[in-house]
Amino acid sequence: MAKLNRDSLRKSVLDMSAYTPGEQPQEGSIIKLNTNENPYPPSPRVVDAIKNALTSDRLRKYPDPLGTNFKIAAGSALGIDPDSILIGNGSDDILTILTRAFVPESGLMASATPSYLLYKTLAAIQNAKIELVPFTATWQLPPVWPFPEANLTFLANPNSPSGTMVEATEIDRLAQSLKGPLVIDEAYGDFARHNAMGRFQNGAQPEGLIITRTMSKSYALAGIRFGFAVAHPSLVRELIKVKDSYNCDVLSLEAATAAISDQAYLKECIAKIITTRTRLHLELGKLGFKVTPSEANFLWCTHEKHSPDFLYLELKKANILVRLMKYPGHEGIRITIGSDPEIDLLLQALRKLV
Repeated sequence: MAKLNRDSLRKSVLDMSAYTPGEQPQEGSIIKLNTNENPYPPSPRVVDAIKNALTSDRLRKYPDPLGTNFKIAAGSALGIDPDSILIGNGSDDILTILTRAFVPESGLMASATPSYLLYKTLAAIQNAKIELVPFTATWQLPPVWPFPEANLTFLANPNSPSGTMVEATEIDRLAQSLKGPLVIDEAYGDFARHNAMGRFQNGAQPEGLIITRTMSKSYALAGIRFGFAVAHPSLVRELIKVKDSYNCDVLSLEAATAAISDQAYLKECIAKIITTRTRLHLELGKLGFKVTPSEANFLWCTHEKHSPDFLYLELKKANILVRLMKYPGHEGIRITIGSDPEIDLLLQALRKLV
């Protein structure tokens, strides 16, 4: 009988470093400001939709593989063609589908840096090369993008960990220079001044642009796992071939459809988060922090006297989790915008530390 051992795995898998998600404590009274979850509950419509699915005959049957009801609801809410939407098990699933579809083995991917660490992991799984292009000092793109030949280019906008935005004119300039698709990762797009979704509205269907979105952040559905892409309908038809047949279950489809249908509730939550973000930015500045202006639901900061490691560890001792993030030439702590009481406790702890 053949033996299964470590050497049976592909070399690219053996050699790669796994993506490490933020800590997810399951017990205790932890103030969790490390993985950019929404501090507010999802729309009440979500709870009603899940209850209805649980008490119906839905769970014993397979879900709709295309998420038709979600696509119709999202198309109406966002003003786009429902046929331009591809559903996924979180936006990470969408990013995986795109990598599998566009990037051959030994192919080339590109991304600005520092940014979402998963892009590098996806390249390693595909046995592809990834080129990381540094942002400028003002968190914009370089005047000339050095890898226009990439099979796939990722741009997180707003970016993580910085929370900064690349302006629309720069995105257009980048897209026009590329031979392969440009993926605008808008996990935090709902919190920003502008986003790329307008390029798909009013019947427009750009061919070289793909937008990815998640329901985890602004819609408060991180526990559900649902994301989607927006692309030209002809491309979506091809990507459906690559995704798992039933990559979104009944409950996630019902929850996501209910959430995206309640845009009034979404705007209410976003307004509260932005207000708290502004307050936290000001208070951190008073405590000696250098804070990068953010258009996401988190702040990226360093302190003039204390190292990120010190701050992360001391806050953890106080049962407050933030994200310690280190990149070549950049390191700091990323703080999720929590509820006002959570931010009050964070500031109280920081005042004692600094």
